[in-house]
Amino acid sequence: MYVIGIDPGLTRCGYAVLRSVPARSIECAGVIETSPNLSIELRLAELFSELCQLFTKFPPEVVVVERVLFQTNAKTAMSVGQASGVALVAAANFSASVASYSSNEVKMTLCGTGSATKREVQKMVEIEFALAKFPEPPDVADAIGLAYHHQVLSERNRVFSGGKR
Repeated sequence: MYVIGIDPGLTRCGYAVLRSVPARSIECAGVIETSPNLSIELRLAELFSELCQLFTKFPPEVVVVERVLFQTNAKTAMSVGQASGVALVAAANFSASVASYSSNEVKMTLCGTGSATKREVQKMVEIEFALAKFPEPPDVADAIGLAYHHQVLSERNRVFSGGKR
């Protein structure tokens, strides 16, 4: 089973599939892009279809979706919220648990500060997973960071609960 991180977006939705056993590793990561020339419902349907294909290939134990926080651009906030909803529905269709974290929580785990820049997140993902280069675009690093953050929290919880699940 896998932990799948989703950085929701309608134009670009970052995803990352992480395996935790025997060692934490990235199975695949990338972006799902939809065309701004299509209607919103067709773009959301395309995103749903792509996520379902991903979940079929890598059955998720947990899908980690970035928590949508208020943004100054209402149009962007709406489309991110819609993409987030699509990811949640796809996760439910695969009976996966869902976790949600803010970008600041992820940045704190990866970089030690919630105010890290996109570039710093990319660099820390590159270092943590010994990648040959920065994960591009930043949506990919964000998705990897989400799944990584969830794994780190899960490991800490196991340690503090005496190894019991």
